[in-house]
Amino acid sequence: MREILKNGFSELGLSTQDEVITQFEQYADFLVEYNAKVNLTAITERSDIAVKHFLDSVTPVSLGLIKQGASVIDVGCGAGFPSVPMKLVSSNIELTLLDSLDKRLTFLKELCKLLGIENVSFVHARAEEGGKMPELRENFDVAVSRAVAHLRVLCEYCLPYVKVGGLFLALKGPSANEEVQESKKAIEALGGRLVDVINVKVPLSDLNHTIVQIEKVRQTPRQYPRNAGKPSKNPI
Repeated sequence: MREILKNGFSELGLSTQDEVITQFEQYADFLVEYNAKVNLTAITERSDIAVKHFLDSVTPVSLGLIKQGASVIDVGCGAGFPSVPMKLVSSNIELTLLDSLDKRLTFLKELCKLLGIENVSFVHARAEEGGKMPELRENFDVAVSRAVAHLRVLCEYCLPYVKVGGLFLALKGPSANEEVQESKKAIEALGGRLVDVINVKVPLSDLNHTIVQIEKVRQTPRQYPRNAGKPSKNPI
């Protein structure tokens, strides 16, 4: 796993210390151990974790989309992807992890303590609820989300958290271009502007993923996000 990570980070142009590689190894070990009692991921082979979770997650940092010292919220953070790997390779990110399941946040709190990760906040809430909280609404430089929902739904989940001038980054699979076409109305309605759809080759694999880059160009109207369940049942 150490060699996979070293070679993968090098291919992405990321310089990492040996202690950071060790943190990733500890992350994988703890994930596999914890996954035996709480279902967090279907990927449990360490080589697959290294490529499909860790290397995939850090691609926004390698592309310069996450600036030094940025405030980042991971909406529907699950087992910490993509934001915790991003934090490990860019430690001065101010990170907020939001999830609707407390057991995932319990895992992440223990993980961050184990790895010595600082400047992390945890929010137990549905995305629709958190987007209405004054302390969270339009308070972040970047919102990220990976493998949570269709882009139309994700826009309503995530754009309310982003400051005007900030970014929403959706890490998607190969169907992203189709989702983007279906999400134009939602992007516009929620105060966003599509900047780019970036094709990313995940190092040391034949996987090709995409990052949808959306800029927040104006405030999200106050009626969004709608009440819990509405965005997924009736997307904009």
